[in-house]
Amino acid sequence: MRRNTFVQTLAATALLSSLTGFAQAQAPVDLQFYYPVAVGGPIAKTIDGFAEGFMKENPGIKVTPIYAGTYQETIVKALTAHKSGTPPVTSVLLSTDMFTLIDEDAIVPFDNFAKTPEDKAWMASFYKAFMANSQTGGKTWGIPFQRSTVVMYWNKELFKEAGLDPNKAPTTWAELKDAATKLTKKDASGKTTQFGVQIPSSGFPYWLFQTLTTPNDAILANDAGTQVKFDDPKVIEALQFWVDLGKAGIHPPGVVEWGTTPKDFFEKKSAIIYTTTGNLTNIKANAKFDFGVGMIPGNKRKGSPTGGGNFYIFKKSTPAQQEAAFKFAKWVTQPERAAQWSMETGYVAVSQAAYDTPTLKKYGQDFPAALVARDQLPVSVAEFSTHENQRVTKALNDGLQAALTGTKTPTQAMQDAQKEADRILRSYK
Repeated sequence: MRRNTFVQTLAATALLSSLTGFAQAQAPVDLQFYYPVAVGGPIAKTIDGFAEGFMKENPGIKVTPIYAGTYQETIVKALTAHKSGTPPVTSVLLSTDMFTLIDEDAIVPFDNFAKTPEDKAWMASFYKAFMANSQTGGKTWGIPFQRSTVVMYWNKELFKEAGLDPNKAPTTWAELKDAATKLTKKDASGKTTQFGVQIPSSGFPYWLFQTLTTPNDAILANDAGTQVKFDDPKVIEALQFWVDLGKAGIHPPGVVEWGTTPKDFFEKKSAIIYTTTGNLTNIKANAKFDFGVGMIPGNKRKGSPTGGGNFYIFKKSTPAQQEAAFKFAKWVTQPERAAQWSMETGYVAVSQAAYDTPTLKKYGQDFPAALVARDQLPVSVAEFSTHENQRVTKALNDGLQAALTGTKTPTQAMQDAQKEADRILRSYK
């Protein structure tokens, strides 16, 4: 009898063990996904839809989007979680965070997972301008997703009122200054009620500054992210141009808010604004007037920085989670979904294949403004990025804001920012 009980116990243990193994095999791989919401519009709804669509096709993976605030807040949360040993599996973070994430040993390259010819073809399908901030040292650390360039928006009605051709945007600095002068309005007391042009200088001052340094043929950092050129005369000249727009009274004085710039455009407080193409859908939905979208005006050349976020895979997640994150990034960036994302948000679809889809082709024909950011890519440069990126960027941002508020001259502001950046980057040279 006792032997019988022993056999039954053994059988029960074996059954329990096999059931546990089966349950573990069935338990979905948990994919925590940090996502920054930094631009207006129903973006979170689209991301939720992508997560649901992916889970339907991949029942063994559970995707949990965590909306982590601005890009700055998201990287702080992601790195804090990484240091405490519980990082997200994947996150969309700025392409410019690449060096920081590598220095923190927080991420793994995508090359580790691209095993098949199909995987490799997918990794080679992205626009080259977007890969400039996604690769270093011969490895691909980020996959372009929420990518952009800065574009210029103008109010066609206000152009018409000012005697300007509503269908012709300024293409040079001289034309921009001339149009902005004609578009500036004052009331009887002399208070400005409508500025000709508005370039935001909070949130991402360094990025908007690149819309002036790039056309002036200046590059702010080397490719290795170890050296900056803030005190280059061409950089100082670009900052002087920005400061002079304010001094001429045709651009708002002091620091201009990033977040309220589209609203100032809707309310006709500014006739021309510079902002991300990621605001295109927001502007299309809320502008109660006909507007144009154009490339950034040139000076010595044309050009804009690229911008926006990449997918990264975190090192401390399990191999199964990392594989799932690779699969998710690949799924989301397929041409049809990249096309959908571009139409719903205004961000640039990240591959030519997306623009070749019938849906995005038709959308581009019906709404040519959606193609401006893409068409600007051949003259676009990498968004400013270095090692110790947040500290170096802060030195530049502080210098820009000091010049724009008049507490320092552009020359002094950029020389001080250069000294601070050199000090921070000393160990990387």
